[in-house]
Amino acid sequence: MSLLHDILTDLAGIAPSSPLAAARQTREAATRHAQGSYDALFTTHDETFSAEARFSVAAKVAKWHNADDLAAHYAGLGLTDPTSAQLAPAIEFARLLTFSPVKATPEALNSLQAAGWSAENIVTLAQLIAFVSFQSRLLAGLRLLNGKPVLHNDAPVVAGSWHTTAQTRSGKAAPVRFTQQELGWEPWIAAKPLEEFSVDEQAVLARFGHSNSDYFRLLGRNLPVLEQRTLTDKGIFYMPGGLPRAERELAATVASKVNGCIYCASVHARKTSQLSKEDNAVETLLAVAPGGALHEGQSARWQAEIDAAAALSVTPPALTRDHISRLESEGLDTLEQLDLIQSAAFFAWANRLMLTLGEPFLP
Repeated sequence: MSLLHDILTDLAGIAPSSPLAAARQTREAATRHAQGSYDALFTTHDETFSAEARFSVAAKVAKWHNADDLAAHYAGLGLTDPTSAQLAPAIEFARLLTFSPVKATPEALNSLQAAGWSAENIVTLAQLIAFVSFQSRLLAGLRLLNGKPVLHNDAPVVAGSWHTTAQTRSGKAAPVRFTQQELGWEPWIAAKPLEEFSVDEQAVLARFGHSNSDYFRLLGRNLPVLEQRTLTDKGIFYMPGGLPRAERELAATVASKVNGCIYCASVHARKTSQLSKEDNAVETLLAVAPGGALHEGQSARWQAEIDAAAALSVTPPALTRDHISRLESEGLDTLEQLDLIQSAAFFAWANRLMLTLGEPFLP
């Protein structure tokens, strides 16, 4: 598969002359690198984590998200019997990341290592699960923008739970509430030392400012996927026009509240405040308790955006045509709606990596 055959265009039924196709062309970098992430995950592999095994895990994750057409795509390329001893712990890890990433612990990674999974393959597995979580949500959003039906979750769309233990596993002070404060993050499996990357690989890390980050040097254990993921991120959040950047950051913050990711929320709530100058509104959002309505106390436009981003962030997604209609009523055009959907969907990917490969600490 390559960009010559973008699978989301096919599965969402996007006509080349449609406003949605034009919006995706405006966001060509995000479209190209989302497909590039697919290519990096599924066309580059080794005998210890085969392409067929990867497709099998992806099929499970897509099915759990009610993305039946996407699941069928992956299942058609996967193993006939995906219940091998090697894949059993991977499927359990996939279930954890899909439904309850905030409940992840170092023991989940230890179980994979005990089953013979290398650090490189654990990172690839986590990236795969998190990517399909993003891809499934993006597909649901694209289908709704295109007037196509989707299966959706009828469960309440509310703030999720989060970690309240005051210490990390290594003994550092840990945040126990959502905050705009700058936080640190430490991995549960070792980041790859910078000197173990080749000169060319170090140049890739340096190009994105990743060289001194434990998080990114951990993800750098599969550098082609990290590179495509980073370019997808930039294609979603940093392109001009469309939805104001502050509201893209708002969608990231909302997704992080649903998933219980204190670290991601700290970064993107801070950006939302800086760009929107609505610090009180952002603090109101961060203060919503588990099970609470995330839109309370917000403007009508932010309420519509928060409700749509939150509905897309629960598992399976709960986004409906009614959410799209409310965005339209608040004046969002097709490109702005696409920006909101891509921003929220991307943080299904980001939150799952942050929550399951390590934890934040107070510097």
